[in-house]
Amino acid sequence: MNLSGKTVLIPGASRLIGRAIARRFAQAGANLVLPWYDWPESVKEMDEEFIRSGTSTLSMKCDLRNLDQVNELLERARDEFSTIDYLVNNIERGGMPVVHGSYFHDHNKDQWQLEVETTIKAKWNLYQCTKPLMTGPHCAIVNISSIAGLVGRSGPAACFFNDGYSAANSAIRNLTETWARECAPRIRVNELMIGLIDGRHGDHTRGWTILTDSEKRLLLNHTLLERTGTPQEVAQMVYFLAIEASYLTGSVIRMDGGYVLGGEHVPSLPAGVLG
Repeated sequence: MNLSGKTVLIPGASRLIGRAIARRFAQAGANLVLPWYDWPESVKEMDEEFIRSGTSTLSMKCDLRNLDQVNELLERARDEFSTIDYLVNNIERGGMPVVHGSYFHDHNKDQWQLEVETTIKAKWNLYQCTKPLMTGPHCAIVNISSIAGLVGRSGPAACFFNDGYSAANSAIRNLTETWARECAPRIRVNELMIGLIDGRHGDHTRGWTILTDSEKRLLLNHTLLERTGTPQEVAQMVYFLAIEASYLTGSVIRMDGGYVLGGEHVPSLPAGVLG
């Protein structure tokens, strides 16, 4: 589909998953609104990439936890592109226990609040400020969440999922379903719940490099497909939900390679006692 003249708002595009999503929409001709907050080297690389590609892009520093700053971002987006057609709510922040340790460490004194505000409140801010600009036909919102909201700090992935981060992710489904009701029938709202993805709880993260080979193998053995996912696979599914899933709203799609199901095995049928 040609998305020329359409605009998508994607936070987190300085990192691997957000970048892959932004590339997928840019390839289809969409304009990009890319708020960022930290990782200045990655932001510079992001800006250079989309300048080279000729994609119309608004890149702007914004603390998405701050409603005033989000309002300013959307005012700039309105001035630049008039409307927003798609919102990809790819915003979260979770400290990995394997990296950061206990909440009781001094360096983690603000971690719980950061996880909740970034994972829930920032999504709410973006939704509230973006919705008035979503005036065209076929608009869509995709919330991105984590299987941490289902499994919490248990099983082999417990090393990745903090309590606050897990609790915050379990709340996103409520937002997804509420927003789907609020926005129907004009704007579709769906959620993509992801598992161990390269760049987020998989390879190319500090937490993954800390794990021993046996710990990595335990995680992969717990995943039915026996591998981590790729940012490109996430980007393709986000694109499908935003553009192609025209009869889908209020739904949560789990994209975890079978991690949630992998803790249980299907035994052979017993012989039984009847002749």
